Amino acid sequence: MICQECHQRPATLHFTKIVNGEKNEFHLCEVCAQEKGDMFPGGMNHFSIHHLLSGLLNNAEPSTSPFKVQQEAPLRCDTCGLTYSQFSKSGRFGCSNCYKAFGEKLDPLFRRVHGNTHHSGKVPERSGGTIKLKKEVSQLKNELRKRVEQEEFEEAAKIRDQIRDLERQIADL
Repeated sequence: MICQECHQRPATLHFTKIVNGEKNEFHLCEVCAQEKGDMFPGGMNHFSIHHLLSGLLNNAEPSTSPFKVQQEAPLRCDTCGLTYSQFSKSGRFGCSNCYKAFGEKLDPLFRRVHGNTHHSGKVPERSGGTIKLKKEVSQLKNELRKRVEQEEFEEAAKIRDQIRDLERQIADL
């Protein structure tokens, strides 16, 4: 594809800009993209995935009050010493323990970005039938446990029957 601006060089940067529901696509070479840098928020040379993540992290927890009565100690990883503010600027963990250390602040971020805090993943089409049924059985067993704890025995019996039916289907496959 050739650059839409100069019509000479190959387009290497492709942007989609949506304003008020109107979608505009831009296919530019690097030279024209740098010249049109003001057309894209933040300019071409200043945007990276780390800036995006940093922006999300900085807004992860809305302030409830403009006044801080007591200064909290900065959240810090015990293993590598990285603080949460350092992580929010770089968008990178220092070690594998950082995920656990910053966990309480990461859940709202994951919820906003992914819509959930639990990764469900994708299942291949070929083996999907059995895997999906086993996953459904697992979810129903959790639901059954909750119903028994709440002493909702009629609902628990219905769920038990659903589990048995699904386990039969799995055995038949």
